[in-house]
Amino acid sequence: MPTIYTIGPFRLDTRAGLLFRGSEPLALGQRAVALLRALVERAGAPVSKDALMEAAWAGLAVEESNLAVQIAALRRAFREADGEGWIETLPRRGYRFVGPVVIADESASPAISGPAVPLPDLPSLAILPFANLSGDPEQDYFADGMVEEITTALSRFRQLFIIARNSSFTYKGRMVDVRQIGHELGVRYLLQGTVRKASGRVRITGQLIDAATATHLWADRFEGAVEDIFDLQDKVTTRVIGAIAPKVEQAERERSRYKPTESLDAYDFYLRALMNFHRWTEDSINEALRLFYRAIELDPRFAAAHGMAAWCYVRRKISGWMADSAQETVEAQRLAYRAADLAYDDAVALCLGGFALTRIANSLDAGAALIERALSLNPNLTIAWFLSGWTKILEGEPQAAIEHFARAMRLNPLDPLSYRMHTGTAAAHFLAGRYDEASRWAENALREQPSDVSSLRIAAASYALAGRSSEAKRAMARMRELDPEFHMSDFAQVVPFRRAEDIERYKEGLRKAGLLN
Repeated sequence: MPTIYTIGPFRLDTRAGLLFRGSEPLALGQRAVALLRALVERAGAPVSKDALMEAAWAGLAVEESNLAVQIAALRRAFREADGEGWIETLPRRGYRFVGPVVIADESASPAISGPAVPLPDLPSLAILPFANLSGDPEQDYFADGMVEEITTALSRFRQLFIIARNSSFTYKGRMVDVRQIGHELGVRYLLQGTVRKASGRVRITGQLIDAATATHLWADRFEGAVEDIFDLQDKVTTRVIGAIAPKVEQAERERSRYKPTESLDAYDFYLRALMNFHRWTEDSINEALRLFYRAIELDPRFAAAHGMAAWCYVRRKISGWMADSAQETVEAQRLAYRAADLAYDDAVALCLGGFALTRIANSLDAGAALIERALSLNPNLTIAWFLSGWTKILEGEPQAAIEHFARAMRLNPLDPLSYRMHTGTAAAHFLAGRYDEASRWAENALREQPSDVSSLRIAAASYALAGRSSEAKRAMARMRELDPEFHMSDFAQVVPFRRAEDIERYKEGLRKAGLLN
C-alpha cells in the first residue's frame, strides 16, 4: 500500500505516523494520524465508527467520545487550509473524508502504467475537479463551474498549454497518483482545490503540484462575497501564471480579466446549464437550453449564454431531436448572430455562435471567421479547434481539418466524447480520397459510440469506395436501422459541403453502400 498521501498542502506519511504541512510536522498524536489514515485510504466512502475505533485503539475498550476528540483535532489541523469540512460526520454511521487526496509516494505507489503522452514545449497544466465543501451535493454544479471558468481563463494565454475540461474531469471522484495523471495527460503541472459556497460567501483553495515529482509549488486560499466571484477566479488564475509562467506580461493578464455578466443570478443559471449540457443527452440538452434562456432573460447581453443556447440547437439538429425544424433553425440563427454581436473577447461565445451559423444558417464564411477569431483569442480552446476542423471539412480543406482535430485531441486526450474527433478525422480522410484511413478512424469512433449515425455514414461510404462492399452494406444496414428516415435528398442539410464534388463523392459512396433513395 502507498505510504505517503498529499492532502491539499498537507502530507500524510503513514510510515512515520506524521502529518506534515510543508516540511513541518503537526502536533498530532498517533491516534489522530491512525484515524486520518483509515479515512484517507477510503476517501469518499463512509467509514464506520467501529472501523475507526479499531484503527486507532485496536484491542482496547475506550469511550466513543475519544473518537470525537481526535476527529476534532484533525479538523483543527486542517482549518488553516480551509479544510474543516474535509472530514464529514455521517450521523449514526461514522465519518467520510471528502478533501483533495492524491497518492504521492514515488517509491511505494503503483508503477506508472500506459504509454506516456509527450510533454509539449510550453508549460502544461491540467485543472482537476475541485472538491465541493459546501455540504450540499446540489452545489456540485458551482464547484464544477469554477473549474471550467478557471480553465477557460488560463487557456487564453499563448504561453501555456491547458488540458481541456472533459479530460480533467475523468478524474472526478477518483484517487489517482499525480504522476500517473501527468503521465496520461502529458502535463507538467496540476491544479487541484476546493470550493465552499455558503451564506453569501465563497472560499476557493488552490494547490499547484509538479506532476513529475508530486511536489507542491504553492497553496493558497481566496475568499470573498459571492458577488466577488469573478475577482476570486482572476486571483487563482494570476497565482498559477505567476508560478509557472512568470514571463507572461501583466498587460496580457489584465486583458484576460473580464466579467461574462454583471448579473450573479444569470451566472448561476449559466453554471447550472453547463452541468446539464455536459451530460449530452436529449433531456439534459433541453434542460440546459431552458437554463441558458433564464440566464439570457436576466442579462440580455450575456454573450456566452447566447452562444451556448445556439450550440444546444446545433446538438438538437445533429441528433434529430428538433420538434419544429424551421422554427428552431430561425431561433438558432438569432442566438448565434446575437452572440457574435455581444462577444468582443469571449472565445467560447464566438466559436459556438460561429459554428451555429455554419451548421444551421449555412453562413459558412461568417461562421468560419468567428471561429478563427475565437482561436486567435484562445489557442487552447478545444471546442474551437474541434469546430474549426468541421468548418475546414465543409470548406473543402481536409488536411487542415485533420491538423485541427489532432490539436483538439492533444488538448483533450481523455475526452469521453473523443469519438466526435475520430468521426471528423474520418470525414477529412474521406474527402482526401484516403478511404481505408477514413474507415479506420470511423471504426475507432464506432468502438466508442456504436450507435453514432454520422460515423456509420462515413464508414459505409468509405468501405464502398475502397471496394469493401460487404462491410459497406453492414454499416449501411445498421445506419438505416438507427435512422430509417434518412434519404439521399437529406444529405446536403446533414453535411452542407461547399464543393459540389465533395457532395457527389459522398453520395456515390452511400449509393454503392446501398442507400437507394
